Amino acid sequence: MTKQIIIIIVLSMDILTGKAQTPRVEGAGNKSGVQDYLADKLVNAPVVMAADAGESLEMLGSKLTFKLTTESTNNQMGLYEVKLAPQVSGAKLHYHRFMDETFVVTKGTLTVQLIDREVEIGEGGVIHIPRFTPHGFYNGTDEEVMALMLFNPPQHREDFFRGMKEVLSEEPMDASKFLQLYHKYDSHPIDESEAADVLRSLQ
Repeated sequence: MTKQIIIIIVLSMDILTGKAQTPRVEGAGNKSGVQDYLADKLVNAPVVMAADAGESLEMLGSKLTFKLTTESTNNQMGLYEVKLAPQVSGAKLHYHRFMDETFVVTKGTLTVQLIDREVEIGEGGVIHIPRFTPHGFYNGTDEEVMALMLFNPPQHREDFFRGMKEVLSEEPMDASKFLQLYHKYDSHPIDESEAADVLRSLQ
Protein backbone atom coordinates (compact mmCIF):
# COMPACT_ATOMS: atom_id res chain seq x y z
CA MET A 1 0.00 0.00 0.00
CA THR A 2 2.83 2.40 0.93
CA LYS A 3 4.61 1.57 -2.37
CA GLN A 4 1.47 2.40 -4.38
CA ILE A 5 1.13 5.76 -2.61
CA ILE A 6 4.76 6.61 -3.40
CA ILE A 7 4.26 5.75 -7.09
CA ILE A 8 1.18 7.98 -7.28
CA ILE A 9 3.05 10.86 -5.62
CA VAL A 10 5.98 10.49 -8.05
CA LEU A 11 3.68 10.47 -11.07
CA SER A 12 1.85 13.53 -9.76
CA MET A 13 5.13 15.38 -9.30
CA ASP A 14 6.21 14.45 -12.83
CA ILE A 15 2.99 15.95 -14.22
CA LEU A 16 3.38 19.15 -12.18
CA THR A 17 7.01 19.62 -13.18
CA GLY A 18 6.38 18.80 -16.82
CA LYS A 19 8.43 15.59 -16.83
CA ALA A 20 5.48 13.37 -17.72
CA GLN A 21 5.29 12.52 -21.42
CA THR A 22 2.19 13.54 -23.39
CA PRO A 23 0.56 10.50 -25.00
CA ARG A 24 0.76 10.41 -28.78
CA VAL A 25 -2.19 9.48 -30.97
CA GLU A 26 -1.59 8.32 -34.52
CA GLY A 27 -3.29 10.50 -37.11
CA ALA A 28 -4.85 12.87 -34.57
CA GLY A 29 -4.14 16.42 -33.45
CA ASN A 30 -1.40 18.51 -34.96
CA LYS A 31 1.42 17.60 -37.34
CA SER A 32 3.54 16.13 -34.57
CA GLY A 33 0.84 13.56 -33.84
CA VAL A 34 0.15 14.95 -30.34
CA GLN A 35 -3.53 15.21 -29.43
CA ASP A 36 -4.47 18.85 -28.74
CA TYR A 37 -7.43 19.08 -26.38
CA LEU A 38 -7.39 22.88 -26.15
CA ALA A 39 -7.35 24.15 -29.73
CA ASP A 40 -10.51 24.41 -31.82
CA LYS A 41 -10.71 22.25 -34.92
CA LEU A 42 -11.72 24.68 -37.64
CA VAL A 43 -13.78 23.74 -40.67
CA ASN A 44 -14.54 25.42 -43.97
CA ALA A 45 -18.08 24.32 -44.79
CA PRO A 46 -20.40 27.28 -45.43
CA VAL A 47 -23.71 26.62 -47.19
CA VAL A 48 -24.43 29.26 -49.83
CA MET A 49 -27.79 29.44 -51.62
CA ALA A 50 -28.56 31.84 -54.46
CA ALA A 51 -31.89 33.67 -54.41
CA ASP A 52 -33.42 31.34 -56.99
CA ALA A 53 -31.71 28.13 -55.80
CA GLY A 54 -33.22 25.22 -53.92
CA GLU A 55 -35.71 22.44 -54.54
CA SER A 56 -39.21 23.85 -55.02
CA LEU A 57 -42.65 22.30 -54.52
CA GLU A 58 -45.98 23.77 -55.59
CA MET A 59 -49.32 22.74 -54.10
CA LEU A 60 -52.76 24.28 -53.66
CA GLY A 61 -51.74 27.86 -54.34
CA SER A 62 -48.50 27.78 -52.40
CA LYS A 63 -44.86 27.40 -53.41
CA LEU A 64 -42.18 26.11 -51.05
CA THR A 65 -38.43 26.33 -51.70
CA PHE A 66 -35.83 24.51 -49.59
CA LYS A 67 -32.98 26.82 -48.59
CA LEU A 68 -31.26 25.10 -45.65
CA THR A 69 -32.12 21.45 -45.09
CA THR A 70 -31.70 18.71 -42.53
CA GLU A 71 -28.79 17.33 -44.54
CA SER A 72 -27.00 20.62 -45.23
CA THR A 73 -27.11 21.74 -41.57
CA ASN A 74 -26.63 18.35 -39.89
CA ASN A 75 -30.16 18.61 -38.46
CA GLN A 76 -29.42 21.91 -36.71
CA MET A 77 -31.99 24.02 -38.55
CA GLY A 78 -34.19 24.06 -41.63
CA LEU A 79 -34.96 27.20 -43.63
CA TYR A 80 -37.71 27.24 -46.24
CA GLU A 81 -39.17 30.04 -48.35
CA VAL A 82 -42.95 29.92 -48.68
CA LYS A 83 -45.12 31.88 -51.12
CA LEU A 84 -48.87 31.98 -50.55
CA ALA A 85 -51.26 33.16 -53.24
CA PRO A 86 -54.12 35.46 -52.14
CA GLN A 87 -56.65 33.85 -49.77
CA VAL A 88 -54.63 30.63 -49.47
CA SER A 89 -54.12 28.67 -46.24
CA GLY A 90 -50.69 27.39 -45.29
CA ALA A 91 -51.67 25.13 -42.37
CA LYS A 92 -54.57 24.63 -40.01
CA LEU A 93 -54.17 24.77 -36.24
CA HIS A 94 -51.52 22.23 -35.09
CA TYR A 95 -48.49 21.93 -32.82
CA HIS A 96 -45.05 20.30 -32.71
CA ARG A 97 -43.54 18.33 -29.84
CA PHE A 98 -39.86 18.35 -30.78
CA MET A 99 -39.25 21.47 -32.88
CA ASP A 100 -39.66 25.24 -32.67
CA GLU A 101 -40.91 27.24 -35.65
CA THR A 102 -40.19 30.83 -36.68
CA PHE A 103 -41.68 32.97 -39.47
CA VAL A 104 -39.93 35.99 -40.99
CA VAL A 105 -42.32 37.78 -43.35
CA THR A 106 -40.55 39.19 -46.41
CA LYS A 107 -43.57 40.37 -48.44
CA GLY A 108 -47.19 41.17 -47.64
CA THR A 109 -49.05 40.31 -44.45
CA LEU A 110 -49.17 36.80 -43.00
CA THR A 111 -51.93 35.89 -40.56
CA VAL A 112 -50.86 33.46 -37.84
CA GLN A 113 -53.60 31.68 -35.94
CA LEU A 114 -52.91 30.99 -32.25
CA ILE A 115 -54.98 29.17 -29.67
CA ASP A 116 -56.70 32.36 -28.44
CA ARG A 117 -56.30 34.92 -31.23
CA GLU A 118 -54.97 35.71 -34.69
CA VAL A 119 -51.88 37.86 -35.28
CA GLU A 120 -51.09 39.73 -38.49
CA ILE A 121 -47.37 39.81 -39.26
CA GLY A 122 -46.38 42.47 -41.78
CA GLU A 123 -43.31 42.69 -43.99
CA GLY A 124 -40.17 42.53 -41.86
CA GLY A 125 -42.08 41.11 -38.89
CA VAL A 126 -41.11 37.96 -37.01
CA ILE A 127 -43.02 35.46 -34.92
CA HIS A 128 -41.36 32.65 -32.94
CA ILE A 129 -43.53 29.65 -32.07
CA PRO A 130 -42.06 27.33 -29.42
CA ARG A 131 -42.87 23.62 -29.44
CA PHE A 132 -46.25 22.65 -27.95
CA THR A 133 -47.72 26.00 -29.09
CA PRO A 134 -50.80 25.46 -31.30
CA HIS A 135 -50.62 27.56 -34.47
CA GLY A 136 -51.69 27.81 -38.08
CA PHE A 137 -51.12 30.38 -40.82
CA TYR A 138 -52.73 31.75 -43.96
CA ASN A 139 -52.83 34.62 -46.41
CA GLY A 140 -56.05 36.49 -45.82
CA THR A 141 -55.21 39.32 -48.23
CA ASP A 142 -55.62 39.89 -51.95
CA GLU A 143 -51.84 40.10 -52.45
CA GLU A 144 -49.12 37.44 -52.50
CA VAL A 145 -47.40 36.74 -49.20
CA MET A 146 -43.81 35.55 -48.85
CA ALA A 147 -42.10 34.36 -45.68
CA LEU A 148 -39.13 32.38 -44.46
CA MET A 149 -40.00 29.44 -42.21
CA LEU A 150 -37.30 28.24 -39.83
CA PHE A 151 -37.58 24.90 -38.02
CA ASN A 152 -35.22 24.06 -35.18
CA PRO A 153 -34.33 21.23 -35.45
CA PRO A 154 -35.79 20.39 -38.89
CA GLN A 155 -36.00 16.60 -38.41
CA HIS A 156 -36.36 15.91 -42.15
CA ARG A 157 -39.05 18.52 -42.68
CA GLU A 158 -38.27 18.27 -46.39
CA ASP A 159 -39.78 14.77 -46.49
CA PHE A 160 -42.89 16.07 -44.78
CA PHE A 161 -43.33 18.67 -47.53
CA ARG A 162 -42.65 16.13 -50.28
CA GLY A 163 -45.13 13.74 -48.71
CA MET A 164 -47.69 16.51 -48.37
CA LYS A 165 -47.45 17.29 -52.07
CA GLU A 166 -47.99 13.62 -52.88
CA VAL A 167 -50.99 13.25 -50.55
CA LEU A 168 -52.63 16.46 -51.77
CA SER A 169 -52.16 15.39 -55.39
CA GLU A 170 -54.29 12.26 -54.96
CA GLU A 171 -57.93 12.26 -56.07
CA PRO A 172 -59.79 11.78 -53.90
CA MET A 173 -57.48 12.78 -51.08
CA ASP A 174 -57.04 10.13 -48.40
CA ALA A 175 -57.53 11.81 -45.02
CA SER A 176 -55.92 8.87 -43.19
CA LYS A 177 -52.69 9.34 -45.18
CA PHE A 178 -52.78 13.05 -44.39
CA LEU A 179 -53.03 12.35 -40.66
CA GLN A 180 -50.39 9.61 -40.81
CA LEU A 181 -47.97 12.01 -42.52
CA TYR A 182 -48.64 14.67 -39.91
CA HIS A 183 -47.96 12.34 -37.00
CA LYS A 184 -44.82 10.86 -38.57
CA TYR A 185 -43.22 14.29 -38.93
CA ASP A 186 -44.17 15.78 -35.55
CA SER A 187 -47.25 17.74 -36.60
CA HIS A 188 -50.33 17.23 -34.45
CA PRO A 189 -53.61 18.75 -35.73
CA ILE A 190 -56.11 20.46 -33.45
CA ASP A 191 -59.67 20.80 -34.71
CA GLU A 192 -61.97 23.61 -33.56
CA SER A 193 -63.49 21.62 -30.70
CA GLU A 194 -60.05 20.57 -29.47
CA ALA A 195 -58.86 24.17 -29.73
CA ALA A 196 -61.72 25.31 -27.49
CA ASP A 197 -60.82 22.64 -24.92
CA VAL A 198 -57.16 23.66 -24.94
CA LEU A 199 -58.07 27.31 -24.57
CA ARG A 200 -60.29 26.57 -21.57
CA SER A 201 -57.47 24.58 -19.96
CA LEU A 202 -55.12 27.57 -20.27
CA GLN A 203 -57.54 30.05 -18.69
